[in-house]
Amino acid sequence: MNTVADKPMLLIVDDEKPTREGLRAALEDRYDVYVAEDAKAAMELLERENFAVLLTDFRLPNEDGMKLISRAKSLSRPPICILMTAYGSEELAVDAMKRGADDYIAKGRLQIDELEMRIARALRQQNLEIENADLRQQLETRFGMENIIGESPCMTEVFDVVRQVAPQRSTVLLLGESGTGKELVARAIHQLSPRNKQPLVTVHCAGLPPSLLESELFGHEKGAFTGAHERRIGRIEQAQGGTLFFDEIGEIDASTQVKLLRFLGERTFERIGSNKTLSADVRLIAATNKNLEEMVKAGTFREDLFFRLSVIPISLPPLRERTGDIPLLAQNFLREFATEMGKPVKDFTAEALEALINYSWPGNVRELRTAIEHAVVLCRGDRITIRDLPPSTRTGANAISGGDPRRLLAQNDLTVKEAEKQLILRALKEANGNRTLAAAKIGMSRRTLHRKLHNYHLEGF
Repeated sequence: MNTVADKPMLLIVDDEKPTREGLRAALEDRYDVYVAEDAKAAMELLERENFAVLLTDFRLPNEDGMKLISRAKSLSRPPICILMTAYGSEELAVDAMKRGADDYIAKGRLQIDELEMRIARALRQQNLEIENADLRQQLETRFGMENIIGESPCMTEVFDVVRQVAPQRSTVLLLGESGTGKELVARAIHQLSPRNKQPLVTVHCAGLPPSLLESELFGHEKGAFTGAHERRIGRIEQAQGGTLFFDEIGEIDASTQVKLLRFLGERTFERIGSNKTLSADVRLIAATNKNLEEMVKAGTFREDLFFRLSVIPISLPPLRERTGDIPLLAQNFLREFATEMGKPVKDFTAEALEALINYSWPGNVRELRTAIEHAVVLCRGDRITIRDLPPSTRTGANAISGGDPRRLLAQNDLTVKEAEKQLILRALKEANGNRTLAAAKIGMSRRTLHRKLHNYHLEGF
Protein backbone atom coordinates (compact mmCIF):
# COMPACT_ATOMS: atom_id res chain seq x y z
CA MET A 1 0.00 0.00 0.00
CA ASN A 2 1.24 3.50 -0.83
CA THR A 3 2.00 5.84 2.03
CA VAL A 4 0.73 9.42 1.99
CA ALA A 5 4.21 10.56 0.95
CA ASP A 6 3.93 8.41 -2.18
CA LYS A 7 0.62 9.90 -3.27
CA PRO A 8 0.30 12.91 -5.60
CA MET A 9 -1.05 15.96 -3.75
CA LEU A 10 -4.49 17.14 -4.93
CA LEU A 11 -6.32 20.34 -3.96
CA ILE A 12 -10.12 20.49 -4.27
CA VAL A 13 -11.68 23.97 -4.27
CA ASP A 14 -15.47 24.23 -3.95
CA ASP A 15 -17.66 26.47 -1.79
CA GLU A 16 -20.17 23.68 -1.27
CA LYS A 17 -19.00 21.49 1.61
CA PRO A 18 -20.89 18.34 0.54
CA THR A 19 -19.24 18.48 -2.90
CA ARG A 20 -15.68 19.00 -1.72
CA GLU A 21 -15.96 16.47 1.10
CA GLY A 22 -17.59 13.96 -1.21
CA LEU A 23 -14.77 14.34 -3.72
CA ARG A 24 -12.23 14.08 -0.90
CA ALA A 25 -13.73 10.79 0.26
CA ALA A 26 -13.81 9.44 -3.31
CA LEU A 27 -10.22 10.41 -4.18
CA GLU A 28 -8.24 10.11 -0.96
CA ASP A 29 -7.34 6.45 -1.56
CA ARG A 30 -5.17 7.48 -4.52
CA TYR A 31 -4.27 11.07 -3.67
CA ASP A 32 -3.15 13.15 -0.70
CA VAL A 33 -6.23 15.39 -0.74
CA TYR A 34 -6.53 18.94 0.60
CA VAL A 35 -9.68 21.09 0.38
CA ALA A 36 -10.44 24.83 0.29
CA GLU A 37 -13.72 26.71 0.14
CA ASP A 38 -12.57 29.78 -1.81
CA ALA A 39 -9.77 31.10 -4.01
CA LYS A 40 -7.98 32.93 -1.19
CA ALA A 41 -7.63 29.81 0.94
CA ALA A 42 -6.66 27.82 -2.15
CA MET A 43 -3.84 30.21 -3.10
CA GLU A 44 -2.46 30.10 0.45
CA LEU A 45 -2.23 26.33 0.14
CA LEU A 46 -0.85 26.46 -3.41
CA GLU A 47 1.93 28.85 -2.36
CA ARG A 48 2.85 26.66 0.60
CA GLU A 49 2.70 23.16 -0.92
CA ASN A 50 3.64 21.62 -4.26
CA PHE A 51 0.32 20.26 -5.50
CA ALA A 52 0.25 17.95 -8.48
CA VAL A 53 -3.42 18.68 -9.29
CA LEU A 54 -5.84 21.56 -8.73
CA LEU A 55 -9.51 20.62 -9.10
CA THR A 56 -11.61 23.77 -8.81
CA ASP A 57 -15.22 24.81 -9.24
CA PHE A 58 -15.92 27.69 -11.62
CA ARG A 59 -18.28 29.51 -9.25
CA LEU A 60 -16.35 30.59 -6.14
CA PRO A 61 -16.88 33.43 -3.64
CA ASN A 62 -15.13 36.67 -4.69
CA GLU A 63 -13.04 35.12 -7.49
CA ASP A 64 -13.99 32.59 -10.15
CA GLY A 65 -12.16 29.36 -10.80
CA MET A 66 -10.58 30.49 -14.05
CA LYS A 67 -8.82 33.38 -12.32
CA LEU A 68 -7.60 30.94 -9.68
CA ILE A 69 -6.23 28.71 -12.45
CA SER A 70 -4.40 31.67 -14.04
CA ARG A 71 -2.79 32.45 -10.68
CA ALA A 72 -1.92 28.80 -10.05
CA LYS A 73 -0.24 28.56 -13.47
CA SER A 74 1.99 31.51 -12.58
CA LEU A 75 3.63 29.53 -9.77
CA SER A 76 7.17 28.23 -10.27
CA ARG A 77 5.81 24.66 -10.16
CA PRO A 78 2.25 24.94 -11.52
CA PRO A 79 -0.19 22.10 -10.89
CA ILE A 80 -2.37 20.36 -13.42
CA CYS A 81 -5.58 22.41 -13.42
CA ILE A 82 -9.04 20.93 -14.01
CA LEU A 83 -12.09 23.22 -14.00
CA MET A 84 -15.50 21.99 -12.81
CA THR A 85 -18.74 23.86 -13.37
CA ALA A 86 -22.45 23.30 -13.32
CA TYR A 87 -22.76 26.00 -15.97
CA GLY A 88 -21.15 24.02 -18.75
CA SER A 89 -20.98 25.38 -22.25
CA GLU A 90 -18.67 24.96 -25.21
CA GLU A 91 -17.70 28.64 -25.00
CA LEU A 92 -16.76 28.34 -21.34
CA ALA A 93 -14.72 25.20 -22.01
CA VAL A 94 -12.77 26.93 -24.80
CA ASP A 95 -12.18 29.98 -22.60
CA ALA A 96 -11.00 27.76 -19.73
CA MET A 97 -8.46 26.01 -21.96
CA LYS A 98 -7.25 29.36 -23.34
CA ARG A 99 -6.77 30.62 -19.79
CA GLY A 100 -4.52 27.69 -18.90
CA ALA A 101 -6.85 24.89 -17.76
CA ASP A 102 -5.54 21.44 -18.61
CA ASP A 103 -9.00 19.89 -18.67
CA TYR A 104 -12.66 20.76 -18.14
CA ILE A 105 -15.53 18.73 -16.75
CA ALA A 106 -19.22 19.52 -16.15
CA LYS A 107 -20.31 18.76 -12.58
CA GLY A 108 -23.76 17.70 -13.71
CA ARG A 109 -22.20 14.83 -15.65
CA LEU A 110 -19.32 14.18 -13.25
CA GLN A 111 -18.47 10.52 -12.79
CA ILE A 112 -15.71 9.67 -10.30
CA ASP A 113 -14.27 6.98 -12.58
CA GLU A 114 -14.01 9.45 -15.46
CA LEU A 115 -12.52 12.11 -13.19
CA GLU A 116 -9.87 9.68 -11.92
CA MET A 117 -9.08 8.67 -15.49
CA ARG A 118 -8.62 12.29 -16.57
CA ILE A 119 -6.42 13.11 -13.59
CA ALA A 120 -4.28 10.02 -14.17
CA ARG A 121 -3.93 10.86 -17.88
CA ALA A 122 -2.91 14.44 -17.11
CA LEU A 123 -0.33 13.24 -14.56
CA ARG A 124 1.15 10.80 -17.08
CA GLN A 125 1.47 13.60 -19.63
CA GLN A 126 3.08 15.87 -17.06
CA ASN A 127 5.56 13.15 -16.05
CA LEU A 128 6.40 12.55 -19.71
CA GLU A 129 7.13 16.24 -20.23
CA ILE A 130 9.33 16.28 -17.12
CA GLU A 131 11.23 13.28 -18.46
CA ASN A 132 11.61 15.04 -21.81
CA ALA A 133 13.00 18.11 -20.06
CA ASP A 134 15.40 15.90 -18.10
CA LEU A 135 16.50 14.24 -21.33
CA ARG A 136 17.16 17.58 -22.97
CA GLN A 137 19.20 18.61 -19.92
CA GLN A 138 21.21 15.38 -20.09
CA LEU A 139 21.88 15.92 -23.78
CA GLU A 140 22.98 19.49 -23.17
CA THR A 141 25.26 18.42 -20.31
CA ARG A 142 26.87 15.68 -22.36
CA PHE A 143 27.25 17.48 -25.67
CA GLY A 144 27.63 21.16 -24.76
CA MET A 145 26.54 23.68 -27.37
CA GLU A 146 26.30 21.08 -30.13
CA ASN A 147 23.58 19.21 -28.28
CA ILE A 148 20.13 18.44 -29.63
CA ILE A 149 18.12 21.59 -29.03
CA GLY A 150 14.43 22.07 -29.66
CA GLU A 151 11.02 22.67 -28.13
CA SER A 152 8.88 22.15 -31.24
CA PRO A 153 6.39 19.25 -31.24
CA CYS A 154 8.33 17.34 -33.91
CA MET A 155 11.53 17.51 -31.81
CA THR A 156 9.63 16.58 -28.66
CA GLU A 157 8.55 13.44 -30.50
CA VAL A 158 12.19 12.68 -31.33
CA PHE A 159 13.14 13.10 -27.67
CA ASP A 160 10.32 10.74 -26.68
CA VAL A 161 11.55 7.99 -29.01
CA VAL A 162 15.19 8.48 -27.96
CA ARG A 163 14.19 8.14 -24.32
CA GLN A 164 12.29 4.92 -25.03
CA VAL A 165 14.80 3.25 -27.35
CA ALA A 166 18.06 4.18 -25.59
CA PRO A 167 17.96 1.44 -22.88
CA GLN A 168 17.22 -1.29 -25.45
CA ARG A 169 19.44 -3.20 -27.86
CA SER A 170 17.21 -2.69 -30.90
CA THR A 171 18.75 -1.43 -34.13
CA VAL A 172 17.89 2.20 -34.92
CA LEU A 173 17.71 3.83 -38.37
CA LEU A 174 18.05 7.63 -38.35
CA LEU A 175 16.46 9.32 -41.35
CA GLY A 176 16.78 12.93 -42.40
CA GLU A 177 18.44 15.49 -44.59
CA SER A 178 22.10 16.36 -44.18
CA GLY A 179 22.72 18.65 -41.25
CA THR A 180 19.67 17.66 -39.18
CA GLY A 181 21.75 16.17 -36.35
CA LYS A 182 21.66 12.42 -37.00
CA GLU A 183 25.11 11.84 -35.49
CA LEU A 184 24.13 13.81 -32.38
CA VAL A 185 21.07 11.62 -31.93
CA ALA A 186 23.22 8.51 -32.33
CA ARG A 187 25.54 9.80 -29.60
CA ALA A 188 22.57 10.60 -27.38
CA ILE A 189 21.15 7.09 -27.76
CA HIS A 190 24.54 5.60 -26.87
CA GLN A 191 25.16 7.93 -23.92
CA LEU A 192 21.69 7.29 -22.47
CA SER A 193 22.06 3.51 -22.83
CA PRO A 194 23.60 0.92 -20.49
CA ARG A 195 26.46 0.70 -23.04
CA ASN A 196 27.69 4.23 -22.38
CA LYS A 197 30.82 3.02 -20.55
CA GLN A 198 31.88 1.18 -23.70
CA PRO A 199 32.96 2.79 -27.00
CA LEU A 200 30.81 4.44 -29.63
CA VAL A 201 32.55 3.66 -32.94
CA THR A 202 31.58 5.52 -36.12
CA VAL A 203 31.93 4.20 -39.67
CA HIS A 204 31.70 6.98 -42.29
CA CYS A 205 30.47 4.88 -45.19
CA ALA A 206 30.51 7.70 -47.75
CA GLY A 207 34.16 8.48 -47.08
CA LEU A 208 35.50 4.99 -47.79
CA PRO A 209 35.71 3.21 -51.15
CA PRO A 210 34.11 -0.28 -51.22
CA SER A 211 37.54 -1.92 -51.36
CA LEU A 212 38.47 -0.39 -48.00
CA LEU A 213 35.09 -0.35 -46.28
CA GLU A 214 34.93 -4.13 -45.80
CA SER A 215 38.41 -4.20 -44.25
CA GLU A 216 37.60 -1.16 -42.11
CA LEU A 217 34.47 -2.83 -40.82
CA PHE A 218 35.51 -6.47 -40.35
CA GLY A 219 39.30 -6.16 -40.10
CA HIS A 220 41.87 -8.31 -41.91
CA GLU A 221 44.71 -10.73 -41.28
CA LYS A 222 48.32 -10.12 -42.20
CA GLY A 223 48.87 -10.96 -45.87
CA ALA A 224 45.14 -11.04 -46.67
CA PHE A 225 45.78 -8.74 -49.66
CA THR A 226 48.54 -6.59 -51.12
CA GLY A 227 49.55 -4.04 -48.55
CA ALA A 228 48.14 -5.98 -45.56
CA HIS A 229 51.42 -6.01 -43.66
CA GLU A 230 49.87 -6.74 -40.29
CA ARG A 231 46.60 -7.82 -38.69
CA ARG A 232 44.00 -5.06 -38.44
CA ILE A 233 41.16 -5.02 -35.92
CA GLY A 234 37.96 -3.80 -37.58
CA ARG A 235 35.38 -1.33 -36.29
CA ILE A 236 33.06 -4.12 -35.18
CA GLU A 237 35.67 -5.50 -32.77
CA GLN A 238 36.58 -2.00 -31.63
CA ALA A 239 32.93 -1.45 -30.65
CA GLN A 240 32.73 -4.63 -28.51
CA GLY A 241 30.14 -4.09 -25.78
CA GLY A 242 29.28 -0.65 -27.13
CA THR A 243 27.59 0.93 -30.15
CA LEU A 244 28.50 0.88 -33.84
CA PHE A 245 27.23 3.87 -35.83
CA PHE A 246 27.02 3.62 -39.64
CA ASP A 247 26.86 7.15 -41.03
CA GLU A 248 25.33 7.24 -44.55
CA ILE A 249 24.54 3.53 -44.65
CA GLY A 250 23.05 3.95 -48.15
CA GLU A 251 26.56 4.23 -49.59
CA ILE A 252 27.70 0.64 -48.90
CA ASP A 253 28.11 -1.67 -51.86
CA ALA A 254 26.28 -4.96 -52.51
CA SER A 255 29.07 -7.21 -51.20
CA THR A 256 29.33 -5.36 -47.90
CA GLN A 257 25.53 -5.37 -47.60
CA VAL A 258 25.53 -9.18 -47.68
CA LYS A 259 28.18 -9.46 -44.97
CA LEU A 260 26.52 -6.82 -42.82
CA LEU A 261 23.19 -8.64 -43.13
CA ARG A 262 24.79 -11.81 -41.82
CA PHE A 263 26.36 -9.96 -38.92
CA LEU A 264 23.02 -8.39 -37.96
CA GLY A 265 21.35 -11.79 -37.99
CA GLU A 266 24.00 -13.81 -36.15
CA ARG A 267 26.33 -11.21 -34.61
CA THR A 268 29.23 -13.17 -36.12
CA PHE A 269 31.83 -12.30 -38.78
CA GLU A 270 35.27 -13.19 -40.14
CA ARG A 271 38.23 -10.94 -40.71
CA ILE A 272 39.32 -10.76 -44.36
CA GLY A 273 41.82 -13.55 -44.96
CA SER A 274 40.60 -15.68 -42.04
CA ASN A 275 38.19 -18.60 -41.69
CA LYS A 276 37.83 -18.09 -37.96
CA THR A 277 34.35 -16.98 -36.93
CA LEU A 278 34.27 -14.20 -34.37
CA SER A 279 31.35 -12.81 -32.42
CA ALA A 280 30.69 -9.31 -31.15
CA ASP A 281 28.13 -7.80 -28.80
CA VAL A 282 27.41 -4.42 -30.37
CA ARG A 283 24.34 -2.27 -30.76
CA LEU A 284 23.87 -0.93 -34.30
CA ILE A 285 22.66 2.55 -35.25
CA ALA A 286 22.56 3.58 -38.91
CA ALA A 287 21.84 6.91 -40.56
CA THR A 288 21.08 8.05 -44.09
CA ASN A 289 19.91 11.09 -46.02
CA LYS A 290 18.75 8.84 -48.86
CA ASN A 291 15.39 7.18 -49.39
CA LEU A 292 16.29 3.54 -48.74
CA GLU A 293 12.84 2.33 -49.73
CA GLU A 294 13.31 3.83 -53.19
CA MET A 295 16.78 2.26 -53.34
CA VAL A 296 15.21 -1.11 -52.50
CA LYS A 297 12.74 -0.66 -55.39
CA ALA A 298 15.62 0.29 -57.67
CA GLY A 299 17.56 -2.82 -56.64
CA THR A 300 20.55 -0.92 -55.20
CA PHE A 301 19.83 -1.74 -51.55
CA ARG A 302 18.85 -5.13 -50.17
CA GLU A 303 15.28 -5.32 -48.90
CA ASP A 304 16.17 -7.80 -46.13
CA LEU A 305 18.96 -5.50 -44.90
CA PHE A 306 16.58 -2.53 -44.93
CA PHE A 307 14.13 -4.41 -42.69
CA ARG A 308 16.97 -5.42 -40.34
CA LEU A 309 18.14 -1.83 -40.05
CA SER A 310 14.76 -0.14 -39.64
CA VAL A 311 13.55 -1.86 -36.47
CA ILE A 312 13.21 1.58 -34.87
CA PRO A 313 13.17 4.36 -37.51
CA ILE A 314 13.55 7.93 -36.25
CA SER A 315 12.92 10.77 -38.71
CA LEU A 316 14.68 14.05 -37.94
CA PRO A 317 12.77 17.08 -39.24
CA PRO A 318 14.49 19.68 -41.42
CA LEU A 319 14.98 23.07 -39.81
CA ARG A 320 12.41 24.70 -42.10
CA GLU A 321 9.74 22.55 -40.43
CA ARG A 322 10.61 23.73 -36.91
CA THR A 323 11.22 27.44 -37.32
CA GLY A 324 10.11 28.05 -33.75
CA ASP A 325 13.42 26.50 -32.64
CA ILE A 326 15.58 28.88 -34.69
CA PRO A 327 15.85 31.67 -32.05
CA LEU A 328 16.86 29.11 -29.41
CA LEU A 329 19.42 27.45 -31.67
CA ALA A 330 20.79 30.76 -32.90
CA GLN A 331 21.22 32.10 -29.36
CA ASN A 332 23.06 28.96 -28.28
CA PHE A 333 25.43 29.11 -31.25
CA LEU A 334 25.97 32.80 -30.63
CA ARG A 335 27.04 32.17 -27.03
CA GLU A 336 29.33 29.37 -28.17
CA PHE A 337 31.22 31.43 -30.77
CA ALA A 338 31.23 34.68 -28.80
CA THR A 339 32.90 32.83 -25.92
CA GLU A 340 35.32 31.02 -28.22
CA MET A 341 36.36 34.25 -29.97
CA GLY A 342 36.30 36.44 -26.88
CA LYS A 343 33.83 38.89 -28.47
CA PRO A 344 31.11 40.83 -26.57
CA VAL A 345 28.30 39.77 -28.92
CA LYS A 346 25.16 38.99 -26.92
CA ASP A 347 22.15 39.22 -29.20
CA PHE A 348 20.57 39.80 -32.62
CA THR A 349 18.74 42.77 -34.03
CA ALA A 350 15.13 42.01 -34.90
CA GLU A 351 15.92 42.35 -38.62
CA ALA A 352 18.69 39.75 -38.37
CA LEU A 353 16.52 37.37 -36.37
CA GLU A 354 13.70 37.78 -38.85
CA ALA A 355 16.06 36.86 -41.70
CA LEU A 356 17.15 33.73 -39.85
CA ILE A 357 13.56 32.68 -39.17
CA ASN A 358 12.43 33.14 -42.77
CA TYR A 359 15.41 31.61 -44.57
CA SER A 360 14.78 28.06 -45.86
CA TRP A 361 18.02 26.49 -44.44
CA PRO A 362 18.73 23.80 -47.05
CA GLY A 363 21.76 22.82 -44.94
CA ASN A 364 19.64 22.65 -41.79
CA VAL A 365 21.14 23.08 -38.31
CA ARG A 366 24.68 22.62 -39.61
CA GLU A 367 24.19 25.56 -42.00
CA LEU A 368 22.66 27.69 -39.22
CA ARG A 369 25.66 27.03 -36.99
CA THR A 370 28.04 28.05 -39.79
CA ALA A 371 25.99 31.20 -40.46
CA ILE A 372 26.16 32.25 -36.81
CA GLU A 373 29.92 31.66 -36.73
CA HIS A 374 30.23 33.86 -39.85
CA ALA A 375 28.12 36.57 -38.21
CA VAL A 376 30.05 36.57 -34.94
CA VAL A 377 33.34 36.92 -36.82
CA LEU A 378 32.05 39.97 -38.73
CA CYS A 379 30.05 41.58 -35.91
CA ARG A 380 31.56 44.88 -34.70
CA GLY A 381 29.19 45.59 -31.85
CA ASP A 382 27.26 43.64 -29.25
CA ARG A 383 24.41 42.62 -31.59
CA ILE A 384 24.45 40.74 -34.85
CA THR A 385 22.88 42.82 -37.62
CA ILE A 386 21.53 41.83 -41.00
CA ARG A 387 24.84 42.91 -42.58
CA ASP A 388 26.76 40.39 -40.46
CA LEU A 389 24.85 37.40 -41.83
CA PRO A 390 25.97 35.45 -44.91
CA PRO A 391 24.47 37.02 -48.07
CA SER A 392 22.41 33.90 -48.83
CA THR A 393 20.43 34.25 -45.59
CA ARG A 394 19.60 37.94 -45.87
CA THR A 395 16.73 37.43 -48.32
CA GLY A 396 14.63 36.11 -45.43
CA ALA A 397 14.46 39.57 -43.89
CA ASN A 398 11.60 40.61 -46.16
CA ALA A 399 10.18 37.20 -47.06
CA ILE A 400 7.39 36.46 -44.62
CA SER A 401 5.85 33.03 -45.25
CA GLY A 402 3.07 33.01 -47.80
CA GLY A 403 4.53 35.99 -49.66
CA ASP A 404 3.15 38.55 -47.21
CA PRO A 405 5.37 41.66 -47.60
CA ARG A 406 4.56 42.99 -44.12
CA ARG A 407 7.33 42.96 -41.58
CA LEU A 408 7.08 40.30 -38.89
CA LEU A 409 9.03 42.46 -36.50
CA ALA A 410 9.00 46.23 -36.40
CA GLN A 411 12.07 47.51 -34.55
CA ASN A 412 15.74 46.75 -35.03
CA ASP A 413 16.73 47.19 -31.40
CA LEU A 414 14.75 44.25 -29.99
CA THR A 415 16.46 41.43 -28.12
CA VAL A 416 15.82 37.82 -29.09
CA LYS A 417 13.37 37.49 -26.19
CA GLU A 418 11.49 40.63 -27.22
CA ALA A 419 11.41 39.48 -30.82
CA GLU A 420 10.10 36.09 -29.74
CA LYS A 421 7.41 37.85 -27.70
CA GLN A 422 6.28 39.69 -30.84
CA LEU A 423 6.23 36.44 -32.80
CA ILE A 424 3.99 34.89 -30.16
CA LEU A 425 1.67 37.90 -30.02
CA ARG A 426 1.25 37.93 -33.76
CA ALA A 427 0.56 34.19 -33.87
CA LEU A 428 -2.09 34.57 -31.14
CA LYS A 429 -3.76 37.42 -33.01
CA GLU A 430 -3.82 35.47 -36.26
CA ALA A 431 -5.27 32.49 -34.37
CA ASN A 432 -7.91 34.67 -32.67
CA GLY A 433 -6.49 33.76 -29.27
CA ASN A 434 -6.54 30.01 -29.87
CA ARG A 435 -3.35 28.85 -28.17
CA THR A 436 -3.28 25.46 -29.84
CA LEU A 437 -3.39 27.03 -33.31
CA ALA A 438 -0.91 29.74 -32.32
CA ALA A 439 1.55 27.15 -31.01
CA ALA A 440 1.29 25.22 -34.27
CA LYS A 441 1.93 28.39 -36.29
CA ILE A 442 5.26 29.02 -34.57
CA GLY A 443 6.30 25.38 -34.23
CA MET A 444 6.13 24.79 -30.49
CA SER A 445 4.00 22.71 -28.13
CA ARG A 446 1.00 24.25 -26.38
CA ARG A 447 2.65 23.80 -22.98
CA THR A 448 5.82 25.54 -24.17
CA LEU A 449 3.67 28.40 -25.45
CA HIS A 450 1.88 28.59 -22.11
CA ARG A 451 5.21 28.74 -20.25
CA LYS A 452 6.47 31.51 -22.52
CA LEU A 453 3.23 33.47 -22.04
CA HIS A 454 3.83 33.26 -18.30
CA ASN A 455 7.47 34.33 -18.71
CA TYR A 456 6.42 37.33 -20.81
CA HIS A 457 3.47 38.17 -18.48
CA LEU A 458 0.92 37.54 -21.23
CA GLU A 459 -1.31 35.02 -19.40
CA GLY A 460 -4.46 37.12 -19.92
CA PHE A 461 -4.02 37.45 -23.68
